[in-house]
Amino acid sequence: MSLRIKNMDKQFTNTNTGTLLNVAVVGHTNTGKTSLIRTMLRSSEFGEVEDSAGTTRHVELATISAGDVPILNLHDTPGLEDTHALHSYLKYAGTHSRSDSPVKILEDFVANIAIHDPLEQEAKVIRQVLRSDVLLYIIDVREPLLEKYRVELEILTRSAKPIIPVFNFVAGHEQELSRWRDRLAAYNIHATLEFDTVAFTFEAEKRLYQKIQTLVEQHYVNLQKLIDYRAKVWKQLCLSGAKRIAELIVNVACYRESKDLNSNQITESLNEDRIREFVRKAEQRCLNDLLTIFKFTEKDVEIQKIPVSNGHWELDIFAPGILKAYGLDVGSAAAKGAAAGAGIDLMVGGLSLGAASALGALAGAGWSTFRRYGDEIKAKLQGAKWLCVDENTLQILYLRQKQLLEKIMHRGHAANVALQIDDTTKTDFPADWSAIISTLRQNPAWQNASSSRNNTKLYQEIEAKLITFLLGEEMIAAL
Repeated sequence: MSLRIKNMDKQFTNTNTGTLLNVAVVGHTNTGKTSLIRTMLRSSEFGEVEDSAGTTRHVELATISAGDVPILNLHDTPGLEDTHALHSYLKYAGTHSRSDSPVKILEDFVANIAIHDPLEQEAKVIRQVLRSDVLLYIIDVREPLLEKYRVELEILTRSAKPIIPVFNFVAGHEQELSRWRDRLAAYNIHATLEFDTVAFTFEAEKRLYQKIQTLVEQHYVNLQKLIDYRAKVWKQLCLSGAKRIAELIVNVACYRESKDLNSNQITESLNEDRIREFVRKAEQRCLNDLLTIFKFTEKDVEIQKIPVSNGHWELDIFAPGILKAYGLDVGSAAAKGAAAGAGIDLMVGGLSLGAASALGALAGAGWSTFRRYGDEIKAKLQGAKWLCVDENTLQILYLRQKQLLEKIMHRGHAANVALQIDDTTKTDFPADWSAIISTLRQNPAWQNASSSRNNTKLYQEIEAKLITFLLGEEMIAAL
C-alpha cells in the first residue's frame, strides 16, 4: 500500500487516475471523511483531522495498492458547506440552460465558477465528483437528520455516479443509526454501509470494497486482489501482535535472580527492585512494539479504559490494588499488589530438586543433563533458590497486553477521538497456564530469541498456545 498526497483542485497530475478506480469521499463538513481515509490507509499522516468545521480545504489524493500494484485512488474532498445555495444555483441554471441534462448543468457550473466565488468550495467537490467512478457519502450518525443531507444527496445524484452512503461513528449510537437508515429508505436509498473510523473492524473495510465491487464491474478482479491482499496483511498484523505478547510472557517468565538463603534484607530488596525494573521495561518495550506494528504513534493512543498516556502505562504493574483492578482478587494480596518475585524449586524432567533428590540427580545424570542443569544443581546444593517473577505479576502482564491488543485491533486512525468501547477484559487464561509458566521458569535459556529456542518443539507448542488464546481459534485457522 502506498500513500501519495496531491492537490487535485485544478487538474489530474497522476497518470494512474485514468486507469485506476477513482473513489471520491464526499459529504457535509466534519463528518469524518479524512478520518475514513486515514483508517483505510492505516496512517494518521494523511490530511488533517480536527473538530472544527472545514478542516479539508482542497481535494487530496491517496493511492491504495495490493503490494506493489496500485488498485484505487481515494480523493478526500472539502466539506459541502452551503448546499442550499448550491441547490438554488443549479435549479436556476437548469431553467436557463440549453441542456436538460443534470450532468451537463454540473459540468457548466464547475467550468464557469469564478475564483473567490462563495460557491468555490462546492465547485471543488463537484469537480472531483464528476471525475470519479464511485462516491462514498459519509454520514455522522450522531448528527440530527437535517434537510441539508437530503439536498446534498439530491445534488450528488445529478452526477449519475454510484453513491454509497457510509455511516460513521456508529459505535454506541444504535438508535441514531436506525433513524438514519429509515430516513434514507424513505428516499429509496437502501445500499448503505457501516464503517466506524474510530471503532474499526476489518470486516467493515472488507464489506466496503465488496460493495464497490458490485457497482463497478470492470474493476471487480482488481478489487478482489485488494481484498485478498488486505485480508492477508491484516491477519499478519494481528499474528505479529500476538507473537510479540507471547515473546513478552516468555521473556519475563524465564527471568530469574539468584537468591541466597543467607542473604540479608537489603540484598533481597535490591533483588526485588531489579525484578520490578526488568518487568516494567519489558512491558514498555512490548507496548512500543505493538503501537509500531499497527502503525500507531504515542499521540494516537487515546484509548478509553486503557490506562496508557504519552506512550506509557499509567498504572504501575506493581501498584497497590492492581490485582483487584484486573479481577485477580486473591485476599490480602489484592490490596498490596503483586509481589516482585517468588522463590521456586526447579524441576528436572518432573523431578523436584529437593536437597536429597538433587544429590541423586547429580550422581546419576549424564554430562548433557548436568550441562543443562548444572547451575541449578550447584545453586541448590549451596543453599540457594532462584527468584522469579511471581504468578500474579505474570497474569496481570498477560491480561494488560491482551486487552491492549484487542483495543488496538479495533482502533481506527482517526487519532483525535477516544474509543467509546466498554471494558470487556476477562480474567481467563489458557487451560494449562500454570504448566506453561512452570516450563518457562525451568528454561531460562529461552529468555532471549535464538534459533535453538525457536526450533524447540516444546517452545513452539507454548508459543502456539499463547497466540491461539490471544487471537482465538477462528482467526488462527484462517492464517
